Amino acid sequence: MRQTSGGTQSVRRALEMLRVVSEHNDGGLTLKELTQVTGLERSTAHRLISCLVEEGFAMRDALTRKYHVGMESLQVGLSAFAGDSATESLRPLVLRLARLSGDTVFLVMRQGDYALCLLREHGDFPVRIFTISEGEKRLMGIGAGGLALLSMLDDDAIEAVYARHKKGFDKAGCSLPVLLRKTNECRDKGYSETDSSITPGISGVGYAFSLSRITHVAISFGAMSSRLEEQRRQELGQMLIHECGAWLESTRG
Repeated sequence: MRQTSGGTQSVRRALEMLRVVSEHNDGGLTLKELTQVTGLERSTAHRLISCLVEEGFAMRDALTRKYHVGMESLQVGLSAFAGDSATESLRPLVLRLARLSGDTVFLVMRQGDYALCLLREHGDFPVRIFTISEGEKRLMGIGAGGLALLSMLDDDAIEAVYARHKKGFDKAGCSLPVLLRKTNECRDKGYSETDSSITPGISGVGYAFSLSRITHVAISFGAMSSRLEEQRRQELGQMLIHECGAWLESTRG
């Protein structure tokens, strides 16, 4: 029994280590930072991360001495992604929202500093929105879904994302003060709003939530700005909050 308990504890610690590395993959973490984030003793953290490196689930940059996600982790992720589990589980919700609103609905997932489009469904309104296609990605903060995802981060993390991709944000007309203002508004309202951020005359409303600790998705509406005036944006925002909340409750049994 002791061996089983100890073995289980070691597995849990290794998985927690892998989650932490994944959460900080863009910048990487040194061993000292790993011990600070996980709360593990240095010897324990070193043993676990060394094992992950040996097995290919983590890698250590020789120059920065920081740890990142390894190829084996990527292969596991790709295997799960190939089954389109998130897309298929959320497809009924996306279809329902497209039917209720009549507008185009997007499902995006956070991938590092980017929002990856997993699904796009059109409602019955004759004007369809094609601002992003399935399989395409763009920086978080650009587009309603990406803005909602970015709003899940604290201001320090947002500033770090902006610093890593300043040229991309500047090209899209998104300064750091604008991003911080929009993300704070999103947190206050519970949903994001965009107007002509990608395509002139096209607006959006988005809502982000977590499927797991490290898997974050957002669902958003896209429509002509003339169709998304303030009152309707509020209605669609509340629809997203209600419908996504109901979906999450149903998945928890």
